[in-house]
Amino acid sequence: MLTVDAAAPRQTVLTTFEVSPGQCQDLVEALMETIEAFIRHQPGFIAAAVHVNDAQTRVANYSQWRARDDFLAMLRHPEMRARTRHLADLCHRFEPVMYDVADVFG
Repeated sequence: MLTVDAAAPRQTVLTTFEVSPGQCQDLVEALMETIEAFIRHQPGFIAAAVHVNDAQTRVANYSQWRARDDFLAMLRHPEMRARTRHLADLCHRFEPVMYDVADVFG
């Protein structure tokens, strides 16, 4: 389950994709299939969420990992490298960024 907790020792990754509105649904479907078929089965994976802006020009993927090394190992896996190339073909650009939770309100 996806929970945001500043005290939890987790690696948070936010990946943003810039996409044309006509490609948005294709990207979302490919991303969700990648998470379901591959990413969620990798060691250290905790949870993920996919978000789309109302103009369908940006897709954001929020994921949590047990540790930074778990996320990096997933990225280096040959299957993920092939899936990343496919996702890149569906968007203008994307950028995964690792974050630490500083605080949570609410």
